[in-house]
Amino acid sequence: MGDIGEAFAAAIRLVVGLDRSLIEIVLLSFQVNLSAVAAATVLGLPAGAALALVQFPGRRAAIVLANALMGLPPVVVGLIVYLLLSRAGPFGVFGLLFTPTAMIVAQVILVTPIIAALTRQILEDLWQEYEEQLRSLGAGPGRAMGALLWDGRYSLTTVVLAGFGRASAEVGAVMIVGGNIDHVTRIMTTAIALEVSKGDLALALGLGIVLILLSVGVNTLVLVMREAMQREQG
Repeated sequence: MGDIGEAFAAAIRLVVGLDRSLIEIVLLSFQVNLSAVAAATVLGLPAGAALALVQFPGRRAAIVLANALMGLPPVVVGLIVYLLLSRAGPFGVFGLLFTPTAMIVAQVILVTPIIAALTRQILEDLWQEYEEQLRSLGAGPGRAMGALLWDGRYSLTTVVLAGFGRASAEVGAVMIVGGNIDHVTRIMTTAIALEVSKGDLALALGLGIVLILLSVGVNTLVLVMREAMQREQG
């Protein structure tokens, strides 16, 4: 019990003292996660909007696929990206394996289906609510897409934040494609796994504290967005 207390006290000192190693890992984590979520948002929002509003052959199957991909096993995604980026793979010539770019690619594959599927549900509900009004103004599903995206901006922001939370918690895929290389691809989740296996609880706990604070911050933003949406609708 004393060892745990000492480790926790040391972790607090690392966080409060802005330990260089800890800050380096946290900054790289933000770089990877924010880049992945930005790319997933650019891909996921239009895809979700198209699934919600555009009628096309195979739409139902595409919706089922998008929902199913929300539960993609991270280690499987990591393995697929590893095979694609390895020297023997089709993209091996670019030398991206064991780099932050490879980690971003893996996270984009994991987060995009989440954003797309949740966006589809939100916009589909909005279309059902405003369809008659929009059609009376001469706007079909395609022309109404921009208006519905704007109207659902608060809900869609919470979707993006959910994607960021998913990316921040990822371990398996980024461990496989990044290699958890010190000063190169070591982010918070992979560093925690490594430090625990080494028995260095202080750094692991320090990173864990930062992750918890990040989770609280994201959930606070989600709550603020919901309250803002309720005030606007009220």
